Amino acid sequence: MPGSLLVGTTYMFIPAVVAVVVQKLIYKEPVIKPLGISFKLNRWFLAAWLLPPVMAFATTGVSLLFPGVEYSPEMAGMFERLRSVMTPEQINQMKNQAAALPVHPIWIGLLQGLIAGITVNAVAAFGEELGWRGFLLKELGHLGFWKSSALIGLIWGVWHAPLILQGHNYPQHPGAGVFMMTIFTLLLAPIFSYVSLQAGSVIAAAIIHGSLNGTMGLSLMVVKGGSDLTVGGTGLAGFIVLAFVNIGLLIYDRTRAKEPVAVKYLKSPTMH
Repeated sequence: MPGSLLVGTTYMFIPAVVAVVVQKLIYKEPVIKPLGISFKLNRWFLAAWLLPPVMAFATTGVSLLFPGVEYSPEMAGMFERLRSVMTPEQINQMKNQAAALPVHPIWIGLLQGLIAGITVNAVAAFGEELGWRGFLLKELGHLGFWKSSALIGLIWGVWHAPLILQGHNYPQHPGAGVFMMTIFTLLLAPIFSYVSLQAGSVIAAAIIHGSLNGTMGLSLMVVKGGSDLTVGGTGLAGFIVLAFVNIGLLIYDRTRAKEPVAVKYLKSPTMH
């Protein structure tokens, strides 16, 4: 497990390294401003931090609509999924620790996920986001917002294939998981791109990515039944939620946004 975590974290920094090398050695341009690195805070940083747990809880609700899926406050489904990576003794210890908590573990998980989302997770996620929402979003600007997001999402999904084939996110279906993960990233890409552009910073993309990684597991904590293809953030239930978030952003952009994202994209200083 620690070895897998180290490999996964190292893997996340490859896009950033490639982006910096291309920007500095090939384009011979600065890195900070062109790749959207800015710590000037605005409300979109807060949205980036809080949207993922909202999506996680919404995914729980959608999962419970599926046949054979039940609400399990005692977290029977979660413990069942852990049997493949933990010993019975470790699982029993977790159950005893959960029973001793003054509040339900899901709220502890929410707090921990949010803290990790803007700290260690955001740092690791920055390794990916400097490549996806920093470099590629700039390079593909000529395609427009939706086409560039789709292409980035496709690249992002295929890039995950080596990890998915090892059982990451889809331990029951690693082969089909490559296809599912690509759908997941295709649906996530416009959301991450939108937040990054509206915030005017790739740091906001790192925060939403970090918060997502920290809180997505909440969508499975009180769900029993289903499979890794149907329930949870990376399953069909999560896809439905992400589709609605994309529709919501589209409606917001056309009716409420001070400046439509398509216009902001064209004016972005990160455009090459």
